[in-house]
Amino acid sequence: MHTTGYLNKLIAPSEDCAAVAKLTAKVGSVAALQYEMLSDAYAMTGDELLLAVTGVRRDVPRDEWDALHIELFSKGQPCLRASPLVKTHGWAVHYDAQGRIAMVDPSSQRFAELSTDAGITQLRGMRSKRA
Repeated sequence: MHTTGYLNKLIAPSEDCAAVAKLTAKVGSVAALQYEMLSDAYAMTGDELLLAVTGVRRDVPRDEWDALHIELFSKGQPCLRASPLVKTHGWAVHYDAQGRIAMVDPSSQRFAELSTDAGITQLRGMRSKRA
């Protein structure tokens, strides 16, 4: 079984992202769903977020998410480095020591603290375009 999870990692916005912690995505888009689901910081893991967004977008009943989980994670899935929140909307994502995630505004004091913490691995979101 594959996973999209990290521990003690900070994913900063993509290098080619022009936005700074804004969301102008249309209702029901992946970005809007992720934003809504991550508004409760550290409530879910990356795998749980991917499962929930996929379940909602495919209109899969909640009681069938166990089967959806098996389907999704039987092969590799992109992690949150490929999330539209990170690539185009300018948010950072922090994975804590238990693998739970939270959105972080890169202009915030929290981001500054996390980005200088030696115990947290620093990553960048994937670029939207080739360099």
